[in-house]
Amino acid sequence: MKIKLFPWLYFLPLCSFFFCIHVALVSGDCLGDGRVCLEDEMMLLLQLKSTLKFNDAASNKLVSWNQSTHCCSWGGVIWDATGHVVSLDLSSEFISGGFNGSSSLFNLQHLQRLNLANNAFSSQIPPGFGKLGNLIYLNLSEAEFYGQIPIEISGLTRLVTIDFSILYFPGLPLLKLESPNLIMMVQNLSELRELYLDGVNISAQGKECCQALSSSVPNLHVLSLQSCDLSGPLDSSLLKLRSLSSIRLDDNNFSAAPVPDFLANFSNLTQLRLSYCGFYGTVPEKIFQVRTLQILDLSNNMDITQLHSQSQDCDFRGAIPKVMADLTQLVYLDFSNNKFSGSIPPLSLSKSLTGIYLSHNNLTGPISSFHWDGLVNLVVLDLRNNALNGSLPTQLFSLPSLQMIELSNNHFSGPLSEFPVVPFSALNTLDLNSNHLERPIHESVFHPQSLNMLDLSSNKFNGTVELSSFQKLGNLTTLNLAYNNLSINAGLATPALPPPPNFTTLKLASCKLRTFPDLSTQSRLTYLDLSDNQISGSIPSWIWKIGNGSLVHLNLSHNLLEDLQEPLSNLPPVLSTLDLRFNQLRGPIPTPPLYSGYVDYSNNRFTFSIPHDIGLYISSTIFFSLSNNNITGIIPKSICDASYLQVLDLSDNAFSGTIPSCLIQNERLAVLNLGRNRLFGNIPGELGHMCSLHTLDLNENLLDGKIPKSLANCEALEVLSTACNSMIDEIKIY
Repeated sequence: MKIKLFPWLYFLPLCSFFFCIHVALVSGDCLGDGRVCLEDEMMLLLQLKSTLKFNDAASNKLVSWNQSTHCCSWGGVIWDATGHVVSLDLSSEFISGGFNGSSSLFNLQHLQRLNLANNAFSSQIPPGFGKLGNLIYLNLSEAEFYGQIPIEISGLTRLVTIDFSILYFPGLPLLKLESPNLIMMVQNLSELRELYLDGVNISAQGKECCQALSSSVPNLHVLSLQSCDLSGPLDSSLLKLRSLSSIRLDDNNFSAAPVPDFLANFSNLTQLRLSYCGFYGTVPEKIFQVRTLQILDLSNNMDITQLHSQSQDCDFRGAIPKVMADLTQLVYLDFSNNKFSGSIPPLSLSKSLTGIYLSHNNLTGPISSFHWDGLVNLVVLDLRNNALNGSLPTQLFSLPSLQMIELSNNHFSGPLSEFPVVPFSALNTLDLNSNHLERPIHESVFHPQSLNMLDLSSNKFNGTVELSSFQKLGNLTTLNLAYNNLSINAGLATPALPPPPNFTTLKLASCKLRTFPDLSTQSRLTYLDLSDNQISGSIPSWIWKIGNGSLVHLNLSHNLLEDLQEPLSNLPPVLSTLDLRFNQLRGPIPTPPLYSGYVDYSNNRFTFSIPHDIGLYISSTIFFSLSNNNITGIIPKSICDASYLQVLDLSDNAFSGTIPSCLIQNERLAVLNLGRNRLFGNIPGELGHMCSLHTLDLNENLLDGKIPKSLANCEALEVLSTACNSMIDEIKIY
């Protein structure tokens, strides 16, 4: 509570004037260890609060600052024994503005730690920070500051930690170090231990940065310069920073250079992250012998510099050295998206490993059980897109902490053996798609109760699978059994079992389905693929209602469907892909979803004409095909309202009338196929210099006149066919 000041206290300033007595007013009861809160510092905080714009409902700290509550309970504030504010944490307070160079914040002269991270100030960094000379910790990360970092920061000579990191997105204002540059900012910061400038545009040579840091911040432990637009090779002067334990240089352009082997000479190195750096060649084996390494990320160093140089590859290649088996402190390993080859070395001595990411390489050979023996902390194993072979070791599925197994797009073969019984298994993702696994799917696959995503597609599994079997997996949201040799029994609900899973994604293409599975109770389904089956009859009306309006993708193509139970109306508002091609659907064409991007009604038996207001429904559509139906009438001019259209295929119908001139002049259109119809007249319109056409097929119509000379503006044109018309200069070019 606030204590009432006695009248005599008002005379203290006068007394201090005459007798040189310096008195500090305090407020509140003493804290547990004798600390008090100074009244003037409380006023500075309240003034700061009054100038900031923040969300009261979302705030956990600022909302607690008021005169009716004790200063000890003010969120994010730490007071020292003399009543001064020494630490202020306003991170994640949903602050959206109201911060400038005159802020009362800069009068908190005893402040040592300041955290304003994860807010939305949307302003430049005020130079007033230079007044906070006692700061040892300054965190302005992800706070939406932009523009030049002020030179005043270099005057904060006691700083131990600086974090100005941002997550950069194209189009957003940059935070930058140009004038002053990095050299000028750190020249006086000799106490600095941790430097985080991720996403700050430094635009400097790697050599320049290394030399600046090595001469100014000799005690640096953590260096994080991810996505800083650094270029050129790194310099060995960095070795002067003998205390460096964490180096993060991801997403820069150190192209035309191999990984420097001097990085292996940091005796305390625990983290080395060099992803998306444009390095090439083989990784120095010394790197794999740094016994202190806990995190090693060399991912995505493939094809980075092809934009700059066509003369050399840009990726890591060769075998992963077997000496990696000796990195017993390793916690995180990421070599994904390179060209490493050979077998995977055993990592069973790295007992602390939580993540192994080796996807998108050229790794070969089997993955034997001894690879994983003892990895009780492993959470993620990602070996996708390699050439690994052999059978899957059952020991892999018994690791108690394993949550994700990603083994798709390899050459694994044999059966999917019985899962070992693991009490309280944490497994939530099992992706084995695009391998050569065979035989029936063992029922133990249905045991891991935590399983959220199961993808067994594009293998050689056979036998019959009861869809109701998946009722045991109550947490399952994604199921993909497509393109095997399976026969799916469509019955989903079995009363004796728990309710069926609430799917978000269900892919049962090429599963020999003869009827629709009853999905009418599915309230979260967004992606449904029942294509390439033998489903006949009508499309049920409930299919448009599943997901409670959240259905985004529906593929019923390559079936034997004949009609819709009722005309399409009240379609899901977010349905962007509707694929009904290669069925036997008849009657008028269904009205496309209002915001669809892909609509394919081709190879059916639709009749009648296109609705005159079709453009209203395909205004956002990129791909629209009605080819190979029996549609008559004219092409309505409203089709030109589809301003995003890139592919329009109306071929193999019975359209008559003329070609709308606005259609030819559509500068986004890349493929226009009107072949094999009854269109007449000439090719209208003038094609502009922004013409994007790659394919123009007007073959087998009743067109006459001449081909417009403006067609020469279509520089990307690869296919032009006007044959079998009555034109003066018929052309057929491929």
